[in-house]
Amino acid sequence: MSLEAPLRPVVLTVGDLLLRPPRVEESAAVLELGIDPDVRMWNPRCQITDEASAIKDCLAGADWSDGSQATFSIVHKHGGRYAGNIALHGIDRENAQAKVGYRIARWTRGQGVATAAVHCVADWALRELGLNRIVLTHGVENTASCRVAQKAGFGLEGTLRMAKRFGDGRLHDEHLHALIA
Repeated sequence: MSLEAPLRPVVLTVGDLLLRPPRVEESAAVLELGIDPDVRMWNPRCQITDEASAIKDCLAGADWSDGSQATFSIVHKHGGRYAGNIALHGIDRENAQAKVGYRIARWTRGQGVATAAVHCVADWALRELGLNRIVLTHGVENTASCRVAQKAGFGLEGTLRMAKRFGDGRLHDEHLHALIA
């Protein structure tokens, strides 16, 4: 695969979950997730505030054509209920690395959805995209994301001091985790 090659959208499965490119039809669920207070706190770049921005987010996530990102909606296979999303972003094929981030619906938190999705997407990226390193960062106070990273096999590499301004407007330390092929 060349360094500039666009990504071809794929569908992944893990357990009872289906990971597929976002669809406009799920914009109401995307909006519900985007305005969740926990998502607003720990995903400060989330710009979903109304139906139009939810649709825009779905369309942007479904467009993998520049090869820089692959966004997946996480849905349950049986019933198709939207459980969140996960994105491989900042894909750098020259240096064989990318970042992973996710948002999980309140109703399904604590059920292993994030861990399964992170593990599945990271495995796909290492195997199919030829990446060597996947990075996951989170606010130090976000202990749930720390557990997800650890359970998905991402080693803690260190703490980035005062590295990111989160939803409360304050700079926070971040944990830096990585998974190496």
